[in-house]
Amino acid sequence: MAERVLVVGGGGREHALAWKLAQSPHVQQVLVAPGNAGTANCGKITNSEVSISNHAILAQFCKDHNVGLVVVGPEVPLAAGMVDDLVTAGIRCFGPSAKASQLEASKSFSKAFMERQGIPTARWGSFTHAPDACHYIRTASFPALVVKASGLAAGKGVIVAADQDQACQAVMDIMEDKAFGSAGETVVVEELLEGEEVSCLCFSDGTSVSPMPPAQDHKRLQDGDLGPNTGGMGAYCPTPQVSEELLEQIKEMVLQKTVDGMRDEGAPYVGVLYAGLMLTKQGPKVLEFNCRFGDPECQVLMPLLKSDLYEVLLSTLNGTLASSAPQWHGDKSAVTVVMASPGYPGSYQKGVQITGLSKVQEAGLQVFHAGTGLREGDVVSSGGRVLTVTAVGASLAAALEAANQGVAAVGFPGAVYRRDIGHRAIAFLSRPRGLTYKDSGVDIAAGNRLVDMIKPLAKATSRPGCNADLGGFAGLFDLKAAGFMDPILVSGTDGVGTKLKIAQACGKHDTLGQDLVAMCVNDVLAQGAEPLFFLDYFSCGTLDVGVASSVIGGVAKACEMAGCALLGGETAEMPGVYSPGEYDLAGFCVGAVERAALLPRLGDIAAGDLLVGVASSGVHSNGFSLVRKVLERAGISHSSPTPFGEPGRTLGEVLLTPTKIYSRALLPVLRSGAVKAYAHITGGGLVENIPRVLPPELAVDLDASRWSTPPVFSWLQEAGDLGEDEMARTFNCGLGAVLVVAPPDAQRVLQQLQAHEEAWIVGSLAHKQPGAESVVVRNLKHSLRAGPSAGPAPVIQKQNGGCHHDGSSAPNRRARVGVLISGTGTNLQALMEQARRPSSSAEIVVVISNRPGVQGLKRASLAGIQTRVVDHKLYGSRAEFDGTIDRVLEEFKVEVVCLAGFMRILTGPFVKKWNGKLLNIHPSLLPSFKGVNAQKQALQAGTRVSGCTVHFVAEEVDAGAIVVQEAVPVHVGDTEESLSERIREAEHKAFPAALELVASGAVRLGQDGRIAWSS
Repeated sequence: MAERVLVVGGGGREHALAWKLAQSPHVQQVLVAPGNAGTANCGKITNSEVSISNHAILAQFCKDHNVGLVVVGPEVPLAAGMVDDLVTAGIRCFGPSAKASQLEASKSFSKAFMERQGIPTARWGSFTHAPDACHYIRTASFPALVVKASGLAAGKGVIVAADQDQACQAVMDIMEDKAFGSAGETVVVEELLEGEEVSCLCFSDGTSVSPMPPAQDHKRLQDGDLGPNTGGMGAYCPTPQVSEELLEQIKEMVLQKTVDGMRDEGAPYVGVLYAGLMLTKQGPKVLEFNCRFGDPECQVLMPLLKSDLYEVLLSTLNGTLASSAPQWHGDKSAVTVVMASPGYPGSYQKGVQITGLSKVQEAGLQVFHAGTGLREGDVVSSGGRVLTVTAVGASLAAALEAANQGVAAVGFPGAVYRRDIGHRAIAFLSRPRGLTYKDSGVDIAAGNRLVDMIKPLAKATSRPGCNADLGGFAGLFDLKAAGFMDPILVSGTDGVGTKLKIAQACGKHDTLGQDLVAMCVNDVLAQGAEPLFFLDYFSCGTLDVGVASSVIGGVAKACEMAGCALLGGETAEMPGVYSPGEYDLAGFCVGAVERAALLPRLGDIAAGDLLVGVASSGVHSNGFSLVRKVLERAGISHSSPTPFGEPGRTLGEVLLTPTKIYSRALLPVLRSGAVKAYAHITGGGLVENIPRVLPPELAVDLDASRWSTPPVFSWLQEAGDLGEDEMARTFNCGLGAVLVVAPPDAQRVLQQLQAHEEAWIVGSLAHKQPGAESVVVRNLKHSLRAGPSAGPAPVIQKQNGGCHHDGSSAPNRRARVGVLISGTGTNLQALMEQARRPSSSAEIVVVISNRPGVQGLKRASLAGIQTRVVDHKLYGSRAEFDGTIDRVLEEFKVEVVCLAGFMRILTGPFVKKWNGKLLNIHPSLLPSFKGVNAQKQALQAGTRVSGCTVHFVAEEVDAGAIVVQEAVPVHVGDTEESLSERIREAEHKAFPAALELVASGAVRLGQDGRIAWSS
């Protein structure tokens, strides 16, 4: 539903904001308070007489009139806390809080803040006594000639003196003669900087910043930057003096640093941040901060904003700028010329009639009103700066010419205006220029933009062991923090072959990242290794940021799927090496495996072992040169509808189905000890990959009738007239991975896999006869010709290791369990032994310790369970520590959490989130003897029976609903140690039993907080 928006203010800036907001389909009406003649009854825009000085009245007005958003234009109401008061009243309001607005409201605060945060600015001093300020001016080792009233002075409280005498006189005028009233009770004296002055604004959601195109204001009244200082006589945008590289530097060193610093100091900055900068030889330095859109900068920025302003403001308020950055018209320039009353900035006449405005707008220009009012239907002047004429053109010169023509058409007797807005930019563009790196075809700024887009995506892949912060020369990974005891590092590298050609022809780039990660991660798994981190390489002739970000964004998402961090990468722009639109990819993955769990176990592999196949998603990323040849031979294109059972999809879409990543599904199985070897079916197909993990004296016997063959392979074989042998040595034919297991373990492994993936027992190993093939694939031709409808023949294991058909259903799904520990993990051992049973309803997928190097982590690693260390000493608060634990549990899709000797008290929000899913064991028969030293309490009370209790965790310690209790008699002469030992033995029975009840669904926590049994 369209909303009503209220814009607070009455100048040209507010008219421009209202004009842009009115263009949004989400906005029903724009109210402007108090507004001006330009915002009075203009389409969706109308003025409001509501009081903006009384915030309580304003809040009630917004509620009564269903105002969904308030946008505060000027600085005074921001400093007065309008945003704070409206938000407190439940009104959504755009702009920084009063605390954050100190950046503009107090120049003394602003300078001290910049000094604290290391933001480049002029040298300075702050003074409350005029003699002290003058002494500073005369003794400073630099030209201390800029004098500023520290408070708000309507943009006029800055005097740039020609010498020390003028500077001291300015101090006296401000502090003694009260030239700017109370705003001058404190003065700031600054170093006079030399260079080009520019305005760099950004949207900030409190965390991220999104820069606007840089602009330049013209403060002096007359052409040539002569005459007195004003509130601004015009502006243009963008400024060619600020290159994309320099804007990136300003973003990082000024804008982002400011927002980060304000957040760190307890005043999150949400709104528009305006940095007035001087481009010195030492780099950009901040002259001042404003906490709102500039005026007249706003009048050139709004016409260049391509995005919906209402949507941008909501993204800013909702904290989603990083994922929805505003878009701008980068191929256009805008110029605005201010028309002021004669006598401005001194005394001036009001009520002068203004004509010709409709002619200006008919010429395609926009007139933004400032100091105007209505008198008997006529527009008349009511202020110093009266209106601005804004033009947009393909170049700065064209926009300036159009704006000047528009000004000349306005009937405003005696109006004062400049005719040279943008003269510095025109001079800059006219000067001779040497070659740049960009002239050679390498765009560094585009590369920097790409990195900025990738950074938050990479950050999201952080995991124990590394933070995935891009930007350094190298990436770091802490194996100890990741829970490894005696690790061996495993590395793999790969690409995606000519699948790239299909993606580039289809214009679909977002799935290639998963292909790249999968090809590397699945190789690393062949050694039994957990993938830890990933590096990518993207090379092209000309960098297309949109395409590259789509590809690398896919890499980041795939890293999350695989459980590894995107630790870094390289983007290589190489003009002349690649044709337009072409690029290449390579990936590099590093994993680790405990020495005792390294695969393949060649010495254990024997004839009679069974092969378990895991389904592929299709062609994956190998054999695409042959695929493209088949397409050419068949006379079919990637955009054609699929010629086989995939209605509604093109052939290109089917071929681009991303490669499966097997790490999440296979790692627990590989670590169980039941798998002797794992082969990734990659380039070389079935024939060449399985022998890579086998002793040379063994041969592979596969039966293709036992697994499902995706229809794409049947079509490729038929359309290309490909032989059975060619299919088997080129493609995976439906199997992405093959595991070698002993016959007694086959069914258990199969059940574990089938909880996540399609899997089948697909063959066995035998002694290789002299001269025989290493791999025989039986029934492949039949399976390909039969197509997908035939399906696999389900099998179960016979006692003799053979296979026969069986129609039984898949095993029940197991609940995913996470265990939190702090020490030796004896209860953990009991839980793991229970979960290993074929009949168990639980699968332990991760063990988390708050202490590194403890025995429990080693127990988990040896059992093939993934481990994580979240060291509580590294966190500033319990909430931050619990939040990290929560993210790890979410990462592993944990459904039940067991506290097995976890020596940290969890916060209320954590307990509430995991309510009914969080189990703890206590060494007493609750509700007796809660808290610590339960055994001691039992002995002191003289009780004859103690024991242990497994219960759901509640916010009150040891008060949750009881699941299982195990009684232990107290013997005469028992000590704490002897009683504790017997209770521990009982715990090893009770905890697994309780876990089984909860994981199977037999027991749950009811809404009333009591135990509920399933019927």
